[in-house]
Amino acid sequence: MAAVRISSRSGLPSLLLYLGIGIALGQDGIFDVKFDNAELTQVIGYAALVVILAEGGLGAKWKEVKPVLPAAAVVSTVGVGISVGITASAAHYLVGLDWRQALIIGAVVSSTDAAAVFSVLRRVPLPPRITGVLEAESGFNDAPVVILVVAFSAAGPVEHWYVLVAEIALELAIGAAIGIAVGWLGSLGLRHVALPASGLYPIAVMAIAVSAYAAGAMAHGSGFLAVYLAAMILGNSKLPHWPATRGFADGLGWLAQIGMFVLLGLLVTPHDLVDDFWPAIVVGLVLTMVARPLSVFLSLAPFRMPAREKVLMSWAGLRGAVPIILATIPMVSGVQGSTRIFNIVFVLVIVYTLIQGPTLPWVANKLNIADDPAEADDLGIESAPLERLRGHLLSVDIPAKSKMHGVEVGELRLPAGAAVTLVVREGTSFVPSPATVLRRGDELLVVATDPVRDRAEERLRAVGEGGKLAGWLGTGSPVANAPGMVGPHGGSAIPQAMKLAKKLGGAGAGAPGNGSSSGSGSGTKTSP
Repeated sequence: MAAVRISSRSGLPSLLLYLGIGIALGQDGIFDVKFDNAELTQVIGYAALVVILAEGGLGAKWKEVKPVLPAAAVVSTVGVGISVGITASAAHYLVGLDWRQALIIGAVVSSTDAAAVFSVLRRVPLPPRITGVLEAESGFNDAPVVILVVAFSAAGPVEHWYVLVAEIALELAIGAAIGIAVGWLGSLGLRHVALPASGLYPIAVMAIAVSAYAAGAMAHGSGFLAVYLAAMILGNSKLPHWPATRGFADGLGWLAQIGMFVLLGLLVTPHDLVDDFWPAIVVGLVLTMVARPLSVFLSLAPFRMPAREKVLMSWAGLRGAVPIILATIPMVSGVQGSTRIFNIVFVLVIVYTLIQGPTLPWVANKLNIADDPAEADDLGIESAPLERLRGHLLSVDIPAKSKMHGVEVGELRLPAGAAVTLVVREGTSFVPSPATVLRRGDELLVVATDPVRDRAEERLRAVGEGGKLAGWLGTGSPVANAPGMVGPHGGSAIPQAMKLAKKLGGAGAGAPGNGSSSGSGSGTKTSP
């Protein structure tokens, strides 16, 4: 935990701290533990990478990724090809590696790391289009890079480039299809089947994501792309007990990173790095200053994006655990000079992460790239299915910048069959009336029957983003006294929701004409 706090305060990705722990434990370190099992490291690294990709996919917001999906796809495929070609040429002509070794290094270091990037970017809010491209790219580019590294590390001559490109396209297509199918089926099942305990939902979500990887790999597709897409679909499917699931996945991601980085630190022999220090600096300089910027600018040329945003994305191409894991593939395959490849990649990742990580917020500020501070925060909505009662409980947290602040309960205009049954404000809970004004920091308990559950959540999010006039102003769902919508101050009847609320002990909550109060702010109209 101390390492996490230090990394967050210093701006250094936690990767370096955990690698340092592994180096200190390993050969030439304090405890001088000798560990040289590259095959075990690769297996554990792959398993950890699956968990990290699943955690990244679960945290990806579809509304941010969707508009930039074509751009991210091009950067993670065409951009990877450009980066591999330029970096491999530098490794061959400037460092003197043979073409196989140069191509392996070029492919290995062309993969960006989401954990390394966002551990730094959390301190600098960026526009959704930039975070969307960076996040999707880091999830997508692992798949083609792994295929390239395996192909270059295989025995025998490398196939013709067009055959290799066709194989990559086929494996990506298979992985994408399986990931989408597994994610959709998994979300469908979790949304309609109530598990015996809430603690089973996080386990089920991670199990489904890992199953996508297994299915993709067995079908000779890209398992890494499959797990990322499946997790992305699950993460945007409004699953029950979502905050608990997200926290569980985040914890697993941290454990995977810690274990993997420590193991990679154990694998390296520090005194062997001295001879490969300057070659790593040269390759890294070409990668950072030439290959990465060209790959970003050329692949994003068809898209209308300001040059300063491309500059930031060029500098944000942080390398993390993935390149070091991939550097074990030629070691396991017995490629000549594979130890040198691993050492060059190891030094490159450490040195350039030390340079890029702390300076990334400074670059963003100098480029005047920051998110709109006035943008409304997304509501925190947790859903719990009530299978026997054929309904759902929606727990809604109103964040500081939500436009739901100042809106009356009746002005939410929830669909018939949904009602706000309880409000928790500053530790005190009460049953609201239609005139109760909601405030930032409130927690709401909304009861909704099965048929209107999705519409109720959609309406809540619309009000959170656009205020009580959402719909009339072109945001959110239509509300202009449409049939089945609750009018101001509870104008429509909600018999199904009230029956469900009575079964849950919340009889009469939010019903028309109910002016009772059981806590501060109930039944009275207060200023926003």
